[in-house]
Amino acid sequence: MEIIAYTTVGCFYCDQLKELFKRADLKYQMVLIQSDEDREKFRKDFPRAQGYPYVMINGEHVGGLVETAKLLLEKGLVSSSKK
Repeated sequence: MEIIAYTTVGCFYCDQLKELFKRADLKYQMVLIQSDEDREKFRKDFPRAQGYPYVMINGEHVGGLVETAKLLLEKGLVSSSKK
């Protein structure tokens, strides 16, 4: 499974996404959006993205933290119970 996560520094939801991937024991590529140029390219490449994090899995647009968590729950890669 190829996972690409677009994130920013200091983003609470981005940190939660990283924790989600850790719980699911999934490897992912993180693309850190830092500069105005990065943000401009991101908006051009993903015009429907609402913000960060933004996740692509196997070339498919997934969305943010909530959409990614739902997908991983549906696939049985994580559970909703806390350990």
